[in-house]
Amino acid sequence: MPRKAAARKPAGAAAATSLTDRAYSDLEELIVTLKLPPGSAVSEAALSLRLGIGRTPIREALQRLARERLVTILPRRGILVSEINIKSQLRLLELRREVERLVARSAARRATREERARFLELARGFEKSAKSNDAVAFMRIDREFNELSVEVARNEFAAGAMSLVHALSRRFWYIHYQQAADMPRAAKLHADVARGIARADERAAAAASDRLLDYIGQFTRDTLSAGA
Repeated sequence: MPRKAAARKPAGAAAATSLTDRAYSDLEELIVTLKLPPGSAVSEAALSLRLGIGRTPIREALQRLARERLVTILPRRGILVSEINIKSQLRLLELRREVERLVARSAARRATREERARFLELARGFEKSAKSNDAVAFMRIDREFNELSVEVARNEFAAGAMSLVHALSRRFWYIHYQQAADMPRAAKLHADVARGIARADERAAAAASDRLLDYIGQFTRDTLSAGA
């Protein structure tokens, strides 16, 4: 009996983790795509009903989103979706440039054959979403690309830093891309990083990462002149 009970426990824990991951993924997309707009108030109960997920996974997902600064949890007052600040976004990009270069270089060095094949698929996915001008598809591919890059880099400290910037960057892009972004160019720059990793070319991956961040920095500054 004790052996059977021990065997069941990891399965339950895995299920709970899966629900939390699903809650996080769904909530992040709602925030990034502005279905939960900046400054809006949310509650665990309402989000649980909306997503069909229990309140405990919702609470755990919100805590993660708070660490990533997508929401602010106000004790005994509620939960607010965070506002957007361009100056903060530019400071965030300073960190992102340095860490993302390291991640790209490390991923190119450490990826397995199967992981390199997936990077090639993601490169094609970026280009396909740009041709169809599908911002949501582009954002979803970008999220998988970022998560895979961090995983393949196998550096837990870089992973911790990048978890703070990617969702905020995706939301900023989604809000402003129609005003200032060039989707085909953005797709090509992302695809260049993915292909550098797939070819195990550390120098090319790092250089492509720098070009991507050059573009994102200019895009962020352009939002000011576009009336952001």
